[in-house]
Amino acid sequence: MANYNKVLQYAREMRKNPTKAEKIFWRNVRNRRFEGEKFYRQYIIKHGGYMTKESYFIADFYCHKSKLIIELDGPIHEQQQEYDEVREEILNQLGYKILRFKNEEILQNWQEVKTKIKEVLDPHNIN
Repeated sequence: MANYNKVLQYAREMRKNPTKAEKIFWRNVRNRRFEGEKFYRQYIIKHGGYMTKESYFIADFYCHKSKLIIELDGPIHEQQQEYDEVREEILNQLGYKILRFKNEEILQNWQEVKTKIKEVLDPHNIN
């Protein structure tokens, strides 16, 4: 999806139809509820792409202050591991940090997820 308007439309559709895990995650981080940090959902990130065409990734959740991307992985990610690895490598090269959680972790163990995110946001101040 090289066309920004198509990517934006897709991101909007994903915001309208979140998974159960995305709903729970968003409920816990929206409006600076998580450590006072601002999170965005279905955030579009531009990268170089192929042969100077602009390309975009859509991060499930993003905290600009710490350049932290949080990805919630459902069953589809088991079939696209190679794509996820390449995408992650590109994003790391651009200076982004990425945390991945399986949907089940969000649904069943929010406290552990919360701790892992806090460690990345402020590794020197874990409660």
